[in-house]
Amino acid sequence: MAQALIWITPALWSVNYIVARTAPGIITPHVLALGRWFLAGLILALIARNELWQERHDTLKAWRQYLVLGSLGMLICGAWVYWAAETTTAINIALIYAASPVLITLGAVVGLKESFSWKQSVGVGIALLGVLHVVVQGQWAALSQVAWVLGDGLVVIAMIAWAAYALLLKKWASPLSSTARLAATCLGGSVVLLPFAFTEWYATPHADWSFNASLLVVAAAVFPGVGAYWSYGFCQKTLGASRVAVSLYLGPLYGGFVAWVFLGETLGWHHAVGAAFILPGIYLASHQPNISWQKQTHE
Repeated sequence: MAQALIWITPALWSVNYIVARTAPGIITPHVLALGRWFLAGLILALIARNELWQERHDTLKAWRQYLVLGSLGMLICGAWVYWAAETTTAINIALIYAASPVLITLGAVVGLKESFSWKQSVGVGIALLGVLHVVVQGQWAALSQVAWVLGDGLVVIAMIAWAAYALLLKKWASPLSSTARLAATCLGGSVVLLPFAFTEWYATPHADWSFNASLLVVAAAVFPGVGAYWSYGFCQKTLGASRVAVSLYLGPLYGGFVAWVFLGETLGWHHAVGAAFILPGIYLASHQPNISWQKQTHE
C-alpha cells in the first residue's frame, strides 16, 4: 500500500494549487489554514476516537511535540504558503520546494541513520533534474532570471519547515497510528494558528464569509489535508523518510496536470520530458529490495 500511495499523495496535494489560486479575495491565508486543519482534525479524531481515548495520557505527555509539528506542518507549510502565493510566482515556489526532498534525504541519512544506496542516490538526482526541467518549462535560461520577493523568502522558510516536519515525524516515535497521530498534530496546529487567524480576521480587510470560502476550507481539509498528510505519514512510517521524500518531486508534474484540467493552463513538452526523468527517478529512489525475503529464500 505504501509503495502505491507515494504516487498518489502528490496528486492529493495538487488540490492545494486550485485552493491557493482561488483563495485571494475570498478567504485570508491564516483563516483558511485554521479552517482546513481544524476540520481535518475533527474528521481524523472521529475516525480514531477510541485509540485517542485509550492513549490520551501518553498523547498529553507529548503535547510539546504536537505543538512543534503543528507549527511546522500547519502554520508555516500551510498558511505561509497561501500567504507567499500572493507575491511570488508558481515557478519560484516549485523551484524552491524542489530542494525539500534533498534536505529530507540528507537529514534522514545523517540524523536518522537511514540507509541509502547508490542506486537510490542516482534516483534522487534523476528526479531532481526532471523537476527542474518542468519548473523552468524546458528553458534553462530562466534559472538566472529568478527575482526574489517576500513570497520567495516565505517559501524558503516553508521548505525548510517541511523538511524538519518530516524528519521529526520519523524521529519522535509514537504509539499512535498514522490517523490518530495526525489528528493530534492537527489539534496542535489549530492551537498555534488560532491567534494568527483571529488577528488576521479583525486586523486586515477581508470579504464576508461565503459559500465559496466554506468550499475552499472543505476541499483543503479533505484532499491536501487529511488525504495527503495521512498518506505521507503512513508511507514514511513504512518506507522511511528519505525514500518517501523523493515522491515530492511529482508535485510540479501533477500540479501542471491539475492546472491544465481545472485552471485552463497549457501543458507543454517540458512536462513530458520532465515525467520521463521524474517517474523512473522516484522508482529508483523509493525501491528497495526485500533483503529479509532474499535471505530466507537463500537459506
